Amino acid sequence: MELRFLGKDPESGDHGCPSVCLDEERGELVIQGWKADLATEAECRKAGPIPEHEAVVRIPKRMIPLLREAVRGADAL
Repeated sequence: MELRFLGKDPESGDHGCPSVCLDEERGELVIQGWKADLATEAECRKAGPIPEHEAVVRIPKRMIPLLREAVRGADAL
């Protein structure tokens, strides 16, 4: 698997997070974000369990344009 890096939060400095990549082979987005706090996870669990192999992450609002671009790229595959 090779990911195409699409961008990162311009306010993240040298930390590289949150970031968005595209798996062009599978047409999937790969999101790296801040791990959600326990209160956020608890709120998400109201909709159903969070399996051990999944995580809840937060992406800041300022990255929505980057996510839109990533979705357009995935749709084009």
